[in-house]
Amino acid sequence: MNKTFSENGAPHKELTDSHLLEPWNGQAILLLDLDAFFAAVEQLDHPAWRGKPVIVGGDADKRGVVSTASYEARVFGVRSAMPSSQARSLCPDAIWTCGHFDRYRDLSKRVMDILYLESPFIQQVSIDEAFLDITPTAHNTEHPIAIAQRIQKNVEKLGITCSIGLGTSKTIAKIASDRDKPRGLTVIYPGCEKEFLAPLPVRALSGIGAAAERELARHGIETLGGLAASDPSLLRRLFGKNGHVMHIRAQGKDNSPVESESDVKSISNEITFSQDLTTFEEIEAALSSIAAKVGRRLRMKGLRAHTLSLKVRYDDRSLKNIQRRLEHNTDDDLFFTPVLLSMVQEVWKPGMPIRLLGVGMSGFEEEAELQARLFEVAAEEDVSSFREEKPRLNDAQKRSDFLRATDSVRDRFGEDAIRFGHEITTRTRTTGSGAKNPTDYK
Repeated sequence: MNKTFSENGAPHKELTDSHLLEPWNGQAILLLDLDAFFAAVEQLDHPAWRGKPVIVGGDADKRGVVSTASYEARVFGVRSAMPSSQARSLCPDAIWTCGHFDRYRDLSKRVMDILYLESPFIQQVSIDEAFLDITPTAHNTEHPIAIAQRIQKNVEKLGITCSIGLGTSKTIAKIASDRDKPRGLTVIYPGCEKEFLAPLPVRALSGIGAAAERELARHGIETLGGLAASDPSLLRRLFGKNGHVMHIRAQGKDNSPVESESDVKSISNEITFSQDLTTFEEIEAALSSIAAKVGRRLRMKGLRAHTLSLKVRYDDRSLKNIQRRLEHNTDDDLFFTPVLLSMVQEVWKPGMPIRLLGVGMSGFEEEAELQARLFEVAAEEDVSSFREEKPRLNDAQKRSDFLRATDSVRDRFGEDAIRFGHEITTRTRTTGSGAKNPTDYK
């Protein structure tokens, strides 16, 4: 543990005995962040790469971006989400790999299993990050710091490391986890939130990007302390309802709960293409491939959804998002892919270059609730707006049998055990970059 704040703000040295730690009064939430995860796994699996700059990312000649850089590569200025071409210029001698995502998924699951042993209240936010609620209770009185230290030790037994932030809220835990890497354990005791947050730049707060930072600076707000003390009406005027959220979090008063996997709001997947898509045939192949991934993840989680979303980014980086409500909940990508093909024609004309496509499914309420809501909407709108396009394979039972069979093969032999024509076509056009969204890797 590199830095711990006691109730009076003084740093502690590492203490492993729970009875020697100052009592923890109130909620305790930690964020575990695996250190340079993809690169760390590659160094674990390739001993000769240890101690050398390793970059996991897409092709520098195909609009690729860096997924993860080892700490040795970060010394040269390489960062996640950086264009691969820039990373290659900064660190020409780095070892490059496009990644082994089945391996990352497997190791990520083993880390999440370690967390589940400590608490059932876990929220995985990406393949390498998760919140965990370890608030002391009448039945579990173990000190949160002792739990965090045990988690770090158990993760290291897997051959990788993690950094942990521990505090009274998700906001505090997230910011704390970034303060000391790698192998950091930063603890903000109850009552020390404002002292910890006040001197930090506003960008330290999740959700504040470059544009918001500039807008706040125009009004003399550059630190979280300044944001916490600012006029709430000003923030509402500048950022709408998000201004209220920013203000509360800057004060250390965030009370958003750790949401379990059962609280998942959507399942999605997207692909950025190395070469723009310009024909309907290319778009159809890509959407079929993306939809198949979303459908499989729905089935893996035992979820069925009714709201279909399509995301389109054009070559000029402009973005369109549209949604379609289906007549019933489904996890059948053979059923909703034709709907997507109809939707894309609402926002695309032949020859328009497309840089990115994304597909999402949301709305997991029960069928009876859905039917009631559809009935209410239909009273105001033409019910024909819910007409759905002809699915691939008309027989629903045949579709179900087919999908169950392909899922079974992939469960046993891996995701690449079966590849369809549209998947092969799409794979040759991707940048080779990987994201960290948990819905992309579970």
